[in-house]
Amino acid sequence: MEQLENSKKCQGRFSSFLPFLQWWPRVTPRTVRADLIAGLTGAVLALPQGVAFATIAGMPPEYGLYAGMVPAIIAALFGSSWHLVSGPTTAASIVLFSSLSQHAPAGSPEFVQLALTLTMMVGVIQLVMGLARLGSLVNFISHSVVVGFTAGSALLIISSQLKHFVGITVVSGGHFHQTMYSLLVKWAEFNPQVIIVGLTAMIAGLLARRFLPRIPYMIVAMLAACGVFLIFSCVLGVTTIPVVGVLPSSLPPLSAPHFTLDILRRLAPVALATTLFALTEAVSIARSLAVQSGQNLDGNQEFIGQGLSNAIGCFFSGYVATGSFNRSGLNFQAGAKTPLAAIFAGILLMVLVPFVAPLAVYLPNATMAGILLLVAWGLIDFHHIRKILTTSRGESAILMVTFFSTLFLELEFAILFGVMLSLMLYLNQTSHPRVLRRAPDFRHPLRAFSSDLTLPECPQLKIIRIDGSLFFGSIAHVQEQLRQLFDSSREQKKYLLIFAGINFVDMAGADFLVDLIQKERAKGETMYFCEMKQPVLDALQQSQYGSMLQADTIFELKTEAIAAICPQLDMNICATCHARIFWECADLPQPELIKK
Repeated sequence: MEQLENSKKCQGRFSSFLPFLQWWPRVTPRTVRADLIAGLTGAVLALPQGVAFATIAGMPPEYGLYAGMVPAIIAALFGSSWHLVSGPTTAASIVLFSSLSQHAPAGSPEFVQLALTLTMMVGVIQLVMGLARLGSLVNFISHSVVVGFTAGSALLIISSQLKHFVGITVVSGGHFHQTMYSLLVKWAEFNPQVIIVGLTAMIAGLLARRFLPRIPYMIVAMLAACGVFLIFSCVLGVTTIPVVGVLPSSLPPLSAPHFTLDILRRLAPVALATTLFALTEAVSIARSLAVQSGQNLDGNQEFIGQGLSNAIGCFFSGYVATGSFNRSGLNFQAGAKTPLAAIFAGILLMVLVPFVAPLAVYLPNATMAGILLLVAWGLIDFHHIRKILTTSRGESAILMVTFFSTLFLELEFAILFGVMLSLMLYLNQTSHPRVLRRAPDFRHPLRAFSSDLTLPECPQLKIIRIDGSLFFGSIAHVQEQLRQLFDSSREQKKYLLIFAGINFVDMAGADFLVDLIQKERAKGETMYFCEMKQPVLDALQQSQYGSMLQADTIFELKTEAIAAICPQLDMNICATCHARIFWECADLPQPELIKK
């Protein structure tokens, strides 16, 4: 019993550094069997995906397989999600290609070296953010940024793969419009046999997704297209269909990033943008799976796991890896119980590659192009695009700016522009709290308060509600709104401010309110407050002039405030008032009786 207690204490002490100690007690022979099956399924899917994503990234095909080995194992060991599987993804690959193709030819040794260096930089940034407990930062990246970037990336993938789909040579590295123009200029050189192979992959993939949902459609598409290729090459003697070629059948070779001041300067913006998007992708996928599995996710630990997977993976020929939606979703659906499934997937991928790699000589480039066209089309979230465009101007602007920036600018700037615009709109919204005139609705049985401007007001008491934070950025707006309300009611000498909608007040906001009290008091007017939350009250009392707050001007409820304020009103004015909007007014003589 004592040994068990000591074991639990030791586990708790090291779990923050070795997070796999937290889920290891859940491992049983039954879960190991389930994880092994899920891992094998994931490893099989990673074979075509790895080659496809490496093609998008401009990397040699085998690097897509390497990125799904060691990084997946490290992320599973040091992350917090039970079902997230890391590896190469469409978004990370397109960012890598678009960013680095400006500095080196795709697929060249220099390009590969830059990719490994970028991976190391991304991993270090992710790790530092995780250790600094900045896991909540991804919440500030608007969903519209992700939707717009993904849709733009889909069109970039389509434009980059059309040359393989039609069998022509086009210089890589251009922007979307440049690539499409080059394709149109060379339309007469399209290869019909190559197009047939690519169409076969697309049609077979579509049919597999429709009628064979349990089988990875990429594998069905590859087998069908390779069958057509063998007919062309072996039966008809066609030799003009380019193929991927034999892949290295060895385990990931050791590699190392190469740092110079010039490389750091060129890759710093790319690394920051890639980090933001990669973390957003990984944490979003992990959270969606955690909701379905009932897991409590630790975003900071997920940052650390992703950072270590890239920082260590770059030494094993892995380029930027992040959470893979396809592999993670398949891992969950296949019955994975613990992160061992992702570890098994990485290990089994190492086992399968030596047997499968030589067969790539029968894999046409058009096959991968057809599969990637399906992948790209599936990335465009038409449902959310329509929803965003029809419901919010601000979110629509974010979506369109990110989308067109992705198509016509460098991708790192597209992501940063989208994030900056979403933050600007957020700051604009938070700096404009709603300042509303309130009055009891006599049509309601309980006289609930309303902002209906047609409702009568008390001629002596003005009731105002402020919804939003009072901080240095919102003071000017609130001050202007209050001035307009005060100017429109010169006869009203008492004001009741409802603070139920204020959750935060900084020192500038507290000083503004205290200064407002002082100015209105100098004019013979009184400020009252109700439904003030404790943090707001503390901020006011801690301000320089906090002593000006009087206990008899602060109330917990509106009803208490009105009951205390009404006896202080001028009864001569009350006697001739026809509004009678408060319950307390019922005890006053009617104006008609007073005249008589």
